[in-house]
Formats: sequence, structure tokens, C-alpha cells
Amino acid sequence: MTHTTSGAVGFMAVGPHAWAARGDAAVASPKRLIVVFLRGAVDGLSVVVPYADADYARWRPTIAVAKPGAEDGALDLDGQFGLHPALVPLMPYWQAGQLAFVHASGSSDATRSHFDAQDFMESGTPGRKSTADGWMNRLLGELQRLPPQQRSATQAVSVGAVMPRIFSGQNTVANIPSGLATIRPSALDQAPVGRAFDKLYSADDPLAAAYRASREAREEIQTSLHSPMLQEEMVRANNGAPLPDGFAKDAGKLATLMRKDAHVQLGFMALGGWDTHANQGNGKGQLAKRLAPLGQGLAAMAQQLGPVFKDTVIVVMSEFGRTVRENGNRGTDHGHGNVMWVLGGAVAGAKVHGPWPGLQAKALYEGRDLAVTTDFRSVLSEVLTQHVSLPAVALARVFPSQAFNSKGGLGLIRT
Repeated sequence: MTHTTSGAVGFMAVGPHAWAARGDAAVASPKRLIVVFLRGAVDGLSVVVPYADADYARWRPTIAVAKPGAEDGALDLDGQFGLHPALVPLMPYWQAGQLAFVHASGSSDATRSHFDAQDFMESGTPGRKSTADGWMNRLLGELQRLPPQQRSATQAVSVGAVMPRIFSGQNTVANIPSGLATIRPSALDQAPVGRAFDKLYSADDPLAAAYRASREAREEIQTSLHSPMLQEEMVRANNGAPLPDGFAKDAGKLATLMRKDAHVQLGFMALGGWDTHANQGNGKGQLAKRLAPLGQGLAAMAQQLGPVFKDTVIVVMSEFGRTVRENGNRGTDHGHGNVMWVLGGAVAGAKVHGPWPGLQAKALYEGRDLAVTTDFRSVLSEVLTQHVSLPAVALARVFPSQAFNSKGGLGLIRT
């Protein structure tokens, strides 16, 4: 069975539970990058609460997260911003200087379409629908040009049922589904079947090369993850719950794979359920119930990375933010500016980065949204150049549009 994606790149099954994309891969450098995409547009004004801005509570009479010190109030970060109380598992990383935020960040494109906005963020070319591949696939191609230029089928790993847009392209990406399916044996794990397929795809052609890469990817993943202790943890945690409720175990699984397999350099996960048009809640409620497992999952990821955490940066992003004003259903609608999260051992944390435009009526984008003062590609570019050590010429190929500021930087990475 073969799936096609942009650029006529095929994805070949490694049994029913794992996939690998046709292409090449390289041995990972010591520096790792994980991207967690929150599909549905999370409300950044509730994640990192601008409680010191007097207009925040005025625009949100029932859903504003209370100030620090109040019941279910925000967790104070710096005297101006506070973290949603459901994200308390992340506070130790803030206090350790390993967690930072970039507020009023987002895309230069004004669309409020989930599909288009996600596509633009994953392609890395806002406003351009013709881009064939995703920016993380282009990044993978650039990384494999850097020393030592060795090959691995697991240099990039996506967790989820399908290969995401961000990884579409010509370079090899291993795909592992969430939950227990990752470690269940497939037909190809049966020796006679495996030998038959090995013989069938023994030629020296692109399809055979893709098959061998797929087999290699599955074997590496199975070796790293197939342990009785890990299986027991997955059974306890998943319980058939949808994301983000099952995120902690999937996040820990990806982190364990990265810790055990030195080849794995890039990781991607996506979570849904952030489109809070009604009954959003404040310190408690619908959004809080989604943020709690997200915070627990990110903490689990950091813990499971162990010594690799110091060489890892985790970026959390969403397609756009939500309206500053609450709507008539005590929720929020599709907006513009948002907040990006940056977590890792090399992060210059304990700081909310980026110019804050304020929430006065005259400062709102199109009279309704938080303005974007930092392009999301600027944040990612700084991570790629300062953390992954990607040369400027390679960065220009990962993010080909130069209509954003990739110079100077915000000081997100400790040097």
C-alpha cells in the first residue's frame, strides 16, 4: 500500500502500525527539536495571561483568568504575565530558567481558516498555497547535508495516525501512531512474511530503498520502545482516551525513543480540541481541562528525555490565537496573535519574550485581535540557528520567504 503526498513522495507501510517516507536520512546531531502543534487555535491570552494589562479583564468579564493570588488565579511569571493555573507542572521549568514564551507571535497571513493557517505554518510559507513540502522536511534535508552525513531511518519521527503536512516532502520520516499500536507486532514481524517481502524488495530501485528504510525505522523504534515496563505504562495511561488526555504517555514515549536512539533528532506531535467557541471557562472549565494534560505531557516529555533534555528544544505552537473579546457564548472566536512556548535545557527561560502591543482598542488587529509583533518563523529561525547550528544559507532554504526578521533574534537560546 502506498500513499502519495506533495512532490510525488511515497509513504510505505511497515505493517499496519508504522510508516516511513521515501527518501534519505542522516545520523542525528546531538541537538534535538520537538514541535508540538495545537490544532484548533488555542487561546494564548488564557495560556500566558496579561493580567497587568487593565483591558484584559475588561474585554473578558466572565472568562478572564483571575490575577495571581486570587482563587483559581494565574501563576505569576514576571509581575506582568501569569501562567494558566492548569499548567502548574511547568512552573519548575520556568523557575529553573528552562521555559520561555513569545507573546503576540504568529503568522503574517491574516486568514482565520484553520485549514489554511495550519497549512501555512506547516509549510513555512504564509500566504503561499503552492509550497509542496513542509518546513520540517526541508530542515531534515538540510541537516543531512551537515557532518557526519550518515544515514538513519529514524532521524525524524512523527507521532500520530497520519504523516503531517509539516513533514511532507522527499526526505525519510518515520511515523509511529499514538497509543499501544506502536508496539503491537505487524504481519511483517512474522519471520516468513518478513523474509518474503525482503526478497520481493531486494532490487536496487527507489521503491526497494523505501521499503528497506521503512523496515529499518520500525526495527529501531521497536528495539527502543518494546519493553515490559513501557508497555505497562502505556496500558495504564491510554485507556482509549482521546488527545490531549493521552498526551502524557505519547510524549513520554517520544522522549524515551529520543533518549534511547541517538539517531532521532526531530520529533513532531499534534493535539486537537482547542477551538473554544463556547463555555471556554477561566481558571477552571473546558480550556483548563485541556491544558492540564498538555502541561502534564510536556513535563513528562522533559523528564523522560533525561540527560538528552539539555540538548533538546521543545516548541509549542498553534495556527492563530483567539479574539480578545469574549463572545455571547462565553467563548472566543478565531483571532490572530498568539503565544509560542519554548522549553528545553538550552532555553534562555524565565522570560516572556517579544514586544507586547497591549490590548487597548486602538492596538487590536482589525479592532478585535491581539496583534502579531513577532513572526513565528523568526522564533523558529532563532532556534534553528542558535540551537541546531543551522547555517544561514541552509535557513534560507528552510524558510525561503525573507519577508520576516530572522536577524538579531530575541535571545531565546543561551549561548
